[in-house]
Parts: sequence; C-alpha cells; structure tokens
Amino acid sequence: MATFSAADGTSLAYHESGAGEPLVCLPGGPMRASAYLADLGGLSARRRLVRLDLRGTGESAPPADPATYRCDRQVDDVDALRAHLGLDRIDLLGHSAGGTLAILYAARHPERIGRLVLVTPSPRAVAIEVSDDDRREVVEPRRSEPWFPDAYAAFERLWSGSATAADWAAIAPFSYGRWDDAARADVAADHTQKNREAAKAYYAADAFDPQAVREALTGLEAPVLLLCGGHDVVLPPKRATQYADLFPHAHLATHPDAGHSPWLDEPEWFVATVADFLR
Repeated sequence: MATFSAADGTSLAYHESGAGEPLVCLPGGPMRASAYLADLGGLSARRRLVRLDLRGTGESAPPADPATYRCDRQVDDVDALRAHLGLDRIDLLGHSAGGTLAILYAARHPERIGRLVLVTPSPRAVAIEVSDDDRREVVEPRRSEPWFPDAYAAFERLWSGSATAADWAAIAPFSYGRWDDAARADVAADHTQKNREAAKAYYAADAFDPQAVREALTGLEAPVLLLCGGHDVVLPPKRATQYADLFPHAHLATHPDAGHSPWLDEPEWFVATVADFLR
C-alpha cells in the first residue's frame, strides 16, 4: 500500500500487484474499498494493477468536506494519482459505479486516457434506462436454479414497490453467474468494505449532466472495451450495446454466463479479453 495527497490534502491510498505497464483500477459499490477487486481474476499476471481506494474507503482517509464524496468531485483524485505515478496518460479500468468515475474522468481529460476498460458499468451517468422488463429477460432463464423462487419473489416485490431490506439481500444471486462460495464471500465482504454514508453522496444531484457526458464521449479518441455479463441485471446485454455505441472506438465483449463481476464468474475469459485489448 502507498499513499499520495489529493488536491484538497486528503491522504489517498492505492495498492499495486503484478508487473508491467500500470492499469489504474477504480472500484464500484459505490464507495467500496478496492480490496474486492483483488487481482481481477489473475489479470495481475499480465499488467501491474493500481487499485485506488476512493476517499473515505479502505486505507484512504475521509475528507474534511463530505460533499467531495460526489463522483464528479473525485475526478481530481484520479488525476492526482496519474500525476503521482508520473504518467502523461493512463490505462483506466472502472467497475460498476467505478465506471461512472472512469467516464467522467475520460470526459474531462480525454487526452490523458490511453485505453479505457468499463466492466459492467453503471448506466446512470449516460441516462440509459434499464426497465423491469429488461431485468426479467435476464433472470427468467435461471428458473432451474435452486435459489430462484425466493430471489424472484423478492424481485417482484421490488418491482411492485413493496420490498423490504430482506428482499434486497434475497436478490443477490442475480448479480452473479454462479451462486457459489466465491459469490457469497463477495456479498459478505461488501457489508464491511463499503462506506454507506459516502455512497449516499456519490450520485448526489448535479453530479453530472448525462447529455453533456454523452456528448463528450462521442469525441473520445481512446479505444474502449466494455465488458458485459449475460446474467447482469445492472446493465443487461441489450443496454450494454447501447452504452458501447456512445463511443467512436468501442468493442463490446459479452460472456453469456457471467454476472456483474465477470472476473469472479469467468476469470479466464475476463483476463484474456482485457489483456488482449490492452496489448
């Protein structure tokens, strides 16, 4: 673990693993410590991973001003890390809500992006709507799985607006391609790794203008890889196609059996796909 100072003086931490050219990795959650990304399914054998703990998460200090948890305010933190690493440009990876931070960085500093990897990114910053019917299409093929009845009943309560906290926990299997020990461990770790107060501020009002973000991305010259899971209820495949179409130089890679964290579900595919793109 190493540290550097953000523009406002907040001490931020990052974690490195592997060797070679750096790949800066931004975690999702939102506002979950980067530890859950680990070595991204073995990607550290191909690139030097630089995992940033966002302010107030993991080993990074909380800021003096909680308003700086807002995602657009953290763009400067990413650029401070770039400068600290002594790089003119960075290859950047963002997962889920970290994808929002990654594209806000790319929109503000397009000349500083070498290659951009978006792993099941949140569609909020570009105003791509994911409907209940979209999610039904994703989850219906999983009826044969033993956990499906309880999880689907919870989903129906979410769609009807009558969900409880237990229902949010019950739908967890829908986020993974396989509901196995690794998936359960990831869910358990989320409870201890996420700064929930900071998460409330991450997508605060006025953090971004989706139309302005979309317009900025149409001019991004850097190559973009968007990874999608066939089982992902956050960004289903048909909506991932819409997302990729926003960029002039984007490749969409979809694994039908992966969920929202494809390096857990299909690590060999994930590593090969990302490494080939970065090479």
